[in-house]
Amino acid sequence: MARAWVCAAGAGLFLACLALHSRFCGSPILRNFALPVSWSTKNTLYRLDVGWPKYSEYFTGATFCVAVDSLNGLVYVAQRGDSIPKVLVFSEDGYFLRAWNYTVDTPHGMFAASTSHEQALWITDVGSGPYGHTVKKYNSFGDLVQVLGTPGKKGTGLNPLQFDNPAELYVEDTGDIYIADGDGGLNNRLLKLSQDFAVLWLRGENGTGPAQFNIPHSVTVDPVGRVWVADRGNKRMQVFDKDTGEWLGAWTDCFTEEGPSAVRFTPDGKYVVSAQLNLGRLLFLAAPPVGLLGNCSVVSTVQLADQVSPHLLDVDRSTGAIYVAEIGAEQVQKYVPLNSYFPSLDS
Repeated sequence: MARAWVCAAGAGLFLACLALHSRFCGSPILRNFALPVSWSTKNTLYRLDVGWPKYSEYFTGATFCVAVDSLNGLVYVAQRGDSIPKVLVFSEDGYFLRAWNYTVDTPHGMFAASTSHEQALWITDVGSGPYGHTVKKYNSFGDLVQVLGTPGKKGTGLNPLQFDNPAELYVEDTGDIYIADGDGGLNNRLLKLSQDFAVLWLRGENGTGPAQFNIPHSVTVDPVGRVWVADRGNKRMQVFDKDTGEWLGAWTDCFTEEGPSAVRFTPDGKYVVSAQLNLGRLLFLAAPPVGLLGNCSVVSTVQLADQVSPHLLDVDRSTGAIYVAEIGAEQVQKYVPLNSYFPSLDS
């Protein structure tokens, strides 16, 4: 028993020394470690999967976004840099499969929208080149299938449809598309498109009031039909009815220090998962019940290492695993749920 305590104390001292060295000497030793820290006494919901990916050398640029194709067991990563592949494809267990770079300028957000008949990946492109200011659909091997927007030309128009720095999108199983358009560009708006790309409704302009945005950075839809937008510059989440676009309310309580850069839901619908870029923090918030938005409540947090900069994230709808794109650390990390908190995900 005494030997076990000595070993534990030694391991703790070693990790403390690593942390101090990384903090004061700029060492990258801890870059691949995420340290769970909760604002409350409640237990952590997720743990870091240190074995994902199997080989991290495929990350050769700033990793801005990640998308999970839970139907086919694929994980897509988009990165930025010169003379590097922009899109990497991994298996869900961490093996590198392929990479491609066709017609991708400067990726910002992405979403995997596969069906039993088609493997599809959507990418928002904020580049200033011939492929920029667009939202594009690809197959799993990088063949361009569809382009929304006017390639290479930013704008505010709806006919023809134009974007300026489209940040992210979410595609429902019905084929309806929600686009957060405005990562610092002309537009600060949320659009809903039908499966044949007709504009169903549009909300937003630059401002701080209800249904106004300052960098709408991420978008998702919850299980009860509400659209959630990470209104990053206004330090809040805004919520809309998915059918009508009606503004339902906003959450500000949890984002007084920094606005959210990402928003997703756990597969059971119990938790909102968000990220704060500069604070290097993942947030797990209690999802509100049907018909009531209420106040934001932090259930648990994960504090990442310094300068990791979690940008966007995605959740595997089958396993509940969370993949976080970290632009500072230039990597994607995977977190897996503790089954005691997600009994429905037990295999």
